[in-house]
Order: sequence, then structure tokens, then C-alpha cells
Amino acid sequence: MAGKLNARKVETLTKPGRHADGNNLYLFISPNGGKRWTFFYRFGKTADGKPLRREMGLGGAARGQVSLAEAREKALEARKLLSAGADPLEARKAAEKAGRTIPTFGTFADDYLKSHRPGFKNAKHIAQWELTLSDAYCRAIRAKPVNEIDTEAILSVLKPIWHEVPETASRLRGRIENILDAARALGYRDGPNPATWRGHLKSLLPARQKLTRGHHAALAYDGLPAFMAELRARQSSAALALELCILTATRSSEVLNAEWTEFDLDKAIWIIPAHRMKAGHAHRIPLTERAVDLLKGISCLEQSPFVFPGTAKGKPLSCMAMTMQLRRMKRDSITVHGFRSTFRDWASEQTSFPHETCEHALAHRISDKAEAA
Repeated sequence: MAGKLNARKVETLTKPGRHADGNNLYLFISPNGGKRWTFFYRFGKTADGKPLRREMGLGGAARGQVSLAEAREKALEARKLLSAGADPLEARKAAEKAGRTIPTFGTFADDYLKSHRPGFKNAKHIAQWELTLSDAYCRAIRAKPVNEIDTEAILSVLKPIWHEVPETASRLRGRIENILDAARALGYRDGPNPATWRGHLKSLLPARQKLTRGHHAALAYDGLPAFMAELRARQSSAALALELCILTATRSSEVLNAEWTEFDLDKAIWIIPAHRMKAGHAHRIPLTERAVDLLKGISCLEQSPFVFPGTAKGKPLSCMAMTMQLRRMKRDSITVHGFRSTFRDWASEQTSFPHETCEHALAHRISDKAEAA
């Protein structure tokens, strides 16, 4: 196909601006000398009814990139689409999308978390995202292509936990919404986000304020001796971790991420460093005889810096391990965190320790500076 340009001109032209070849094909040269092919056409109308002018790039025009002959062929294909009543740009986008491999929700969520990891404030925050987006909560949708996640799929994840753990369910909904927004921004999805609350899920799920709220479900302290006897009959890592958690009145993350360097078993002391504590202050815990014996029994098998290593090398036990231990014991009515409440009730009702001492044992911050001192 003849035109105003030839291969020699394309190579030697240096004047910035557009150089027409004919049939809506142009060679564009930027002020810094870069060259590219552009196809100009009109398709559709503006708001005031005028023909809408559009521009479609056909690739770079430097040596080794798109040749003049190839650019003319691409322009010809675009004109054929126009003749058939199709928009060449939209047709190309559709073809590119059809040729892309759509990732599963699980793969995309894992990649999203990996790329956003530097923005999380602490390891606990990362662990919460990892847990809620894992099979523990999202098994029903992790294998689905991210563009196939619809309202029904979102509800299949949220409904089972919406009443049971409303705070976790609400946070998970927001996390899924963020992930699906990212998928749309990258061209993997179209249309509205099915995880949106206002104007969508709000009409399908009860509002948070209507859900049951309150403290973490706890075991009455008079039932603890029988529970501990049952727990000690199980020698799994999760059972041992849960027992240490109860004996030290600590949070689950403090136990699961515990490292051997934090313990002095000869002095029966555990010092949790500040960066691992919710309040940001180091926490010293005197260990009971049973806690020391438990740890010494584990240390004989020490093969990891973590007291309770997980199945993945260099990782601690899963944050769901102790919860699953309770479920295996048919104790779904109580929570791991609830044992801190059990301790607090026992300390208040069965001992004479002052309020501030009991609060300090739980690593709670005391607002009154005199009491804290």
C-alpha cells in the first residue's frame, strides 16, 4: 500500500510533530526524538453531539520496532473495524482481556498482600490479613477466578461468620472490597464491586449495631481445673501453646510468636520485648513451676527459634491453631482471648491483689501514672 512515507523517511525524519502517511496513519516524533505510530479516527459523539476524535497507538517506530509496512497493516485492520461499526480501541482492549490469564481470588489476594506488606503497621496486622484471606475464612472463593466473584460468592464467605464473629466479618468484607477494587484497576474485573457495603450488602446483611456484641466468650474460673486436666491429656503443639497462654494470661499472638531468647528458665522469667506487645512496652512474666516444666519439655526438641514452630520453615504455629484446639475439644462456646477474662475474674474474686497489679499482669496500660509506678 503506497503512502506519503517510505522506510528511509521514517528512519531519517527528526522534526518533532505528526507526519502523515495517509489513511489516518501518522508517524509521531516527540521533542526528545522518540518515534511512534498513531492511528487517528472518529467514533461516537461528544456530549454536544459532535463526532468524537480518538487516537490509537500502533507501537514504536524506531529501528527494530514496528516497521512502516506493519504500521500500515495495523491501520488497515482498524479501518476494517470502523467499517463494521466497531471501535478499534475497544476491540483491542477486549482482545487483550480475552488473551489474559485471569488469576484466582486466592492468588490475587496473596499478591495484593505481598505488595502492600510494607504499608502495614505491625506483624500482627499482617497476620490478621493473612488469616482472614486464607482458607480459614475464604476457602469458598480462593479458587474462583477473580472476575467471577459475585454477590453470592461474597455472601457464602460472610454469612457463616457474620453473627459469630461480627468484628472479623466486617473487617474481612472491607479487605475483600479493597482486593476486588485493585483487580478492577488492573483490568481483571468490570462492573460494580460486590463487596461494597453501602447500597449493596447493607441491604442483604444485618447492620453491625444489630449484631451481638460483648466481651470474648470466657470460661468461668471454677471450670478451669477440669478444662486444664482435659487439655494436658493432649500433647499437640497447639495444646501446649494454649496451656502456656492460659498459665501466663497472655494474648495468643504473644505465645505463638514467642522465641527462646525471651526466656530465662533458670530464673523462671519470660520477658516479651516491646515490639511484640500491644501497648509497646516490654512485659515481664514470672513463670509458674508448671510453665517452666512445659517449656523445658519442649526445649529438649528445640529445632527452631520459635517455641512453637509451624509446619512452614522459619514460621511460628498458625494463629488459628489454638482456636482449632478448642474446637477439637468441643469447646466452641469459649475463645482463647476469653481466658484472660477468666484470669481477671479469678484475680478479683479469689485473691487480695490490688487492681493495678491484676491489670499489670494482663499487660494493660494503667492511665493513672501514680498507680502505674
